Amino acid sequence: MKYSPPSFAGFGLGLRTCYFEEILTTEPNVDWFEIISENYFVSGGKPWHYLSQIKERYPIVMHGVSMSIGSTTEVNFDYLRKLKQTIERVQPLWISDHLCFSSLGDFNSHDLLPMPYTEESLDHLCKRLLIVQDFLERPLILENVSSYLTYQASEMSEWEFLTELHQRTQCQFLLDINNVYVSARNHQFDPSEFLNAMPTSSIAQIHLAGHSDFGTHIIDTHDQPICDEVWQLFADFAQTHPPVNTMIERDDNFPAFKELMSELEQARSLAPTSWRMNEYA
Repeated sequence: MKYSPPSFAGFGLGLRTCYFEEILTTEPNVDWFEIISENYFVSGGKPWHYLSQIKERYPIVMHGVSMSIGSTTEVNFDYLRKLKQTIERVQPLWISDHLCFSSLGDFNSHDLLPMPYTEESLDHLCKRLLIVQDFLERPLILENVSSYLTYQASEMSEWEFLTELHQRTQCQFLLDINNVYVSARNHQFDPSEFLNAMPTSSIAQIHLAGHSDFGTHIIDTHDQPICDEVWQLFADFAQTHPPVNTMIERDDNFPAFKELMSELEQARSLAPTSWRMNEYA
C-alpha cells in the first residue's frame, strides 16, 4: 500500500501536562502540538479531558516511545491495537516512533537502543515496517535516536542505513537534529555530513531539543535549552531544504511556557520565509 507523506503544517510544540491550562487560556501562536501516544491509551482521565479541548483548536500529531520496531520479538499486535484505537480517536496529522529496539521477549531496557547498521537489520526493518503500516493503515515516520555505543557488526554509517531504508520502503523520518549532534559528539563524526547525506524526500519532521553535556560525552536528556550548535545545524539545514514540520521538544525540567515559545520563535526566525506558515499558505 502506498502512503502519502504529510504536508507542511508549520512549527509545533510537545504537549505536556504542565502546560495544559496555559495553552487553553492563552491560545498561543503554535501551529500544532505533538502528544506522546502511549499517554493516551487510557479511555479517559486528565490527559483526555484537556486534549479533547486542545484538539478542537490545534492540529495534533502522535509520537510513540515504545513500539520497539527493531526488536526480533514478534510484532506486538496488542500494542498496535491500542495505538490504532488512539489514532482513530485523535485523528492526528501523522504518527511517528523511534527507529530502535527497546525490548526483547520479556526484557525491556526502558531505553531506545540503536540498531546495528547491517543488511540483515535493513531486511528485518523493511518487513516489520510493512506489517505495522498495513495494520495501522497509515504511514509510520521513524525517528533517529541518540546513541552511546556502536556495533562491530555495522557495515555502514547511520545516514547510509537510513537512506537505504528510505529507498527500499519510501518511509520517511523524524530527523531529530539534537540526536544527530549527540551521536556525533559521542562517536566523533561530523553532524553536517549526516544531515547533508539525508535525501530531502525522506524528511517529514524535525525535532529540536536540549541535552546534558558531561564533557567526555553528552546524553539526550531533553531537559535543557537548545544549544547554539544545534541551532546552527538547524539554520544551515533550513537554508538548503524545502519546508519541514519542526517542533520544540522538552521532556523534563520544564521552564515557563514563555521560554518554550521563545525557542519556537527562534526556530521560525532561523528558517527561510518559505518555512513560515502564513507565507507558505
